[in-house]
Amino acid sequence: MTPAPIAVALDAPDLETAARWAALVTPHVSTVKVGLELYLRYGPDVIASVRGASGVRVFLDLKLHDIPNTVAGAAKAVGRLRPSILTVHAAGGPAMIREAVESAPHTQIAAVTVLTSLTEADLERIGIAGPADDAVRRLAALSVEAGATALVCSPNEVASVRAEVGDGITLITPGVRPTGADTQDQKRVATPEQALADGADLLVIGRPITGSPDPGAAAAAIAASLRRAS
Repeated sequence: MTPAPIAVALDAPDLETAARWAALVTPHVSTVKVGLELYLRYGPDVIASVRGASGVRVFLDLKLHDIPNTVAGAAKAVGRLRPSILTVHAAGGPAMIREAVESAPHTQIAAVTVLTSLTEADLERIGIAGPADDAVRRLAALSVEAGATALVCSPNEVASVRAEVGDGITLITPGVRPTGADTQDQKRVATPEQALADGADLLVIGRPITGSPDPGAAAAAIAASLRRAS
C-alpha cells in the first residue's frame, strides 16, 4: 500500500519521542517533518534518528531567511544530511532562494509563502500588500522563477497557486486539520480531503496525529480517509 502524501510534524519534547512517533507513523505516511525547535535542540543527529531503518523522507523545516551568502552556507551544511525537502522563506528574495537551490542540489527547496498563522490584518501591519491570496501568488511566482521546485502555502491558496505555477511544482500545505480537530494557532485551514482536492501534493499534519493516544492509528485513519476520497 502506497504511503499517504502526509508529512507528520514531529514537534516532540525530546529526541526519543520524535523517533518513536516517526516509527509509528512511517508505515502509513510518506514523510516526517523536523522543525526548528527539534533541530536546534539536537542538531544533525535528529535526522538519522527519525529516518531510522525505514528510510522515510525527511522534511527539514528550518525556514531559512537571511542574506544570500549566509543561506547558501546554511543550505550547504544541512544538504549534507540529505533531507528530501528544506524550507526557506520566499520573502528572502530571488537571490537568496537561488543560492539555496544551488547549494543543496540533492534536496528539494520549498519556499514558504505566507505563514498560516497570519491573518489579513497581520499582513497589513507588517507591510505586505494583501489580500493573502494575492501575496501568496506573488511570492510563489517569484520563488519558482528563482528555482524553487516546491512551495508552502495554506490550503486556502492551493488552488490559485496551482493555477499560477502549473503542475510541475510540489505544493505543501500546513494548516490541515481533520474534521473536528482543534485549529490551535493556525488561521487558514482545511480538511485533508479538501486540500488534496484543491491541488496539494503534501499535507503537513502534526498534533491531530502526534497528540493522539495512538499516533500510528491516527495516521492510518487519515491515510485511509484520503484513499477513500481519491
